Amino acid sequence: MNLHEYQSKQLFAQYGMTVPRGKVASSPEQAVAVARELGGSFFVVKAQVHAGGRGKGGGVKLCRSHDEVAAAAKALIGTRLVTPQTDAAGLPVHQVIVEGGSDIARELYLSVLVDRATERVMFMASQDGGMDIEQVAHDTPERIFFVAVHPATGVQGHHVRDLAFGLGLKSKEQQAELAKVVKGLYRIFEEKDASLVEINPLIVTTDGRVVVLDAKVNLDDNAAFRQPELRALRDESQEDATEREATKHDLNYVTLDGDIACMVNGAGLAMATMDIIKLHGGKPANFLDVGGGATAERVTAAFKLILSNKEVKAILVNIFGGIVKCDLIAEGIITAAKALGVTVPVVVRLEGTRVAEGKALLASSGLAIIPANDLTDAAKKVVAAAKKKA
Repeated sequence: MNLHEYQSKQLFAQYGMTVPRGKVASSPEQAVAVARELGGSFFVVKAQVHAGGRGKGGGVKLCRSHDEVAAAAKALIGTRLVTPQTDAAGLPVHQVIVEGGSDIARELYLSVLVDRATERVMFMASQDGGMDIEQVAHDTPERIFFVAVHPATGVQGHHVRDLAFGLGLKSKEQQAELAKVVKGLYRIFEEKDASLVEINPLIVTTDGRVVVLDAKVNLDDNAAFRQPELRALRDESQEDATEREATKHDLNYVTLDGDIACMVNGAGLAMATMDIIKLHGGKPANFLDVGGGATAERVTAAFKLILSNKEVKAILVNIFGGIVKCDLIAEGIITAAKALGVTVPVVVRLEGTRVAEGKALLASSGLAIIPANDLTDAAKKVVAAAKKKA
């Protein structure tokens, strides 16, 4: 689950960080009212969507008057914003945040996440913050540095000093402000069950202050039950409709841009299935893990999700029967295929508990299901079926 920028900044302010003055607006009139309340003659209007790269997509507008604020809000609210991090359809803009402009001397990057290699909470930072941080990571990765925090100690003074030195913050005042940011980020990360907390950019103003100019918070869905206040901030309009429907059935689903749908039990097996489809010249349409406790009802729900994608030309069902029995999965496939009127080719590879019974059920179902002996055989058959259907 992700938070909008304005929600993240409200959270940051609660943890003692300095953020620009500003408010969210849902109409041009509200945007102008916010600008009048802020005062001054320089404003920034930013679209609120769950995607980075808004500046490159035209979602960040600098305004020098109230009329320009109104025009910027009108141009954004009610539209769909396409950025380098969205698909071609973009994401809907229902709100904008209006802030007073900042006099920027430097743009920095700072985030906190888990580094699984070292099993530590890790601060990632760079002196090259801003819209092109992804390009920095690609072209000059040496410009990004890391500071690990041991979970037994939490953030210590030396962590702040290492980050300050790496970011080029030399004065005591700047280091004191950075300390508030670093400690606040770490507390949010731990106390709010975040998977990523990011500031891009963290700016140094022309008068030397350290200010959070942008904010991003990603929360761990598995811990959402512990965060009712943050869970209430969820904006479902920013989520893929199919992925949102999948969560209602305890299915792990991610939409992809291919034409071969996958239904697999187990995340590792699902990734291996997608890899072998690619290896044999196909393109997966989704990641779908039905879980170890799959039922006939869940299999039917999975088929419905798969078939809601009109690009799907073939389906590969790859099940290893451990906790779940293969004959139960076979019954679910037959029930779903008959109930939904599946018209695309379905290739099924079953292995494990009661596999003979499962294969017998599929063979006697009267459905045009293509059996596969192993994963390679299944991948070759589904790729050929998808090409024939296309």
